[in-house]
Formats: sequence, structure tokens, C-alpha cells
Amino acid sequence: MADLEALKNAVIKGDQNTAMEVTTKALEEGMAPEEVLRGGLIAGMDVVGKAFKKNEVYVPEVLIAARAMKMAMEILEPKLIEAGVEPLGTIIVGTVKGDLHDIGKNLVCMMLKGAGFNVIDLGTDVAPERFIEAVKENDAKTIGLSALLTTTMPMMDKTVTAFKEAGIEAKVMIGGAPVTQNYADKIGAQGYAADAATAVDVAKELL
Repeated sequence: MADLEALKNAVIKGDQNTAMEVTTKALEEGMAPEEVLRGGLIAGMDVVGKAFKKNEVYVPEVLIAARAMKMAMEILEPKLIEAGVEPLGTIIVGTVKGDLHDIGKNLVCMMLKGAGFNVIDLGTDVAPERFIEAVKENDAKTIGLSALLTTTMPMMDKTVTAFKEAGIEAKVMIGGAPVTQNYADKIGAQGYAADAATAVDVAKELL
């Protein structure tokens, strides 16, 4: 039988080839796609996320682990869809208008995917109207806004205001180097995450 512990460890180590091999073998042996996802890929990213929070691993290691998970997910995703496995929820993520930074946002997207979310990544320099459009198109219940500059933080406020004016009821979480819990409270965002691993916990709480 395919070894989910080996799959979990392959993700933790960022070993793409082993991750893909074990995923393929598990599916060939008739293992349920959801079992492979939760017992192997999510379990592995969970370990990486906890280590990242404790500063035991850093951004490069997380990116390598996430890449291994992504390669395995490409094999697994069609089978998950066939089996009708529902994601935890759909979350729209983007860096706000005027800000072109994406490393933190990309990391958050990878961690959210690794936790079982359906992530729609709008990229950088995203106008409020584009967020609103994406929420409506995808019936998303959560939105993640990122900003890395103090000069682009006010755009978070404008974006949250635009959501309210458009009657968008999705919950908003924000993050980025200059962003704080106080700022989240001030602009009326329901969640704040200091790092990518925390973003997963906050997104789950907001479901």
C-alpha cells in the first residue's frame, strides 16, 4: 500500500518526485483522493506551517514544501473533483491597488491551498472593483487583502469600504509587514494574520 507517512514527509522535505510518485501509487491502489489529500499533503503542510510559526523553518523551506505539494495536487485534483470532495471554502486573495509585492501573498495562497481551501489569487495591484467582481463570480465567503507598504495600507480601508457599499458580506482578513490587529479593527476587517501559517488559522475561524 502507498505510504501516506512517506507522502507527508516528502512534502515536509520538499521532495517533489517522491510526493508525485506516492500520490500516483496511492490513487492507482484505489485509495480515496480525500484520504491522500488529508493524510498526506495537508498533514505535511500542517507540520511545515507549525514549524514556520516557531521560526524553525523559513520562507525558502516553506516555498519548497509548497511546490512539492502543488506538483502532487496536480495529480490529485482531477480525482478530488471526480469524487466530489468539497474544499473547506473559497477565498479570494490579492495585493491591494498600488502595491506590487507578492511573495507574502503567494506564501499565504500556498498555505491556504495546503489546508484544503479553494484559492482564487487575483495577483497584485488589485482594485476594489476586481475583488468585488471575483467574490460575486465565485460566491466566496472570505477575502484576503495584502499590503507591504505603509503607503498602500489606506487602500485596504478603501477596499473594505467598497465592499460594504456593494453589499458584500464576505469576511475580510488582512496582512502584510506594516499591518496590525489595531489597523484591522480600525478599518472593520474581521481577521488579521501576522504570517502565512496564522492566515490559515484565521481563514478557518472566519468560515
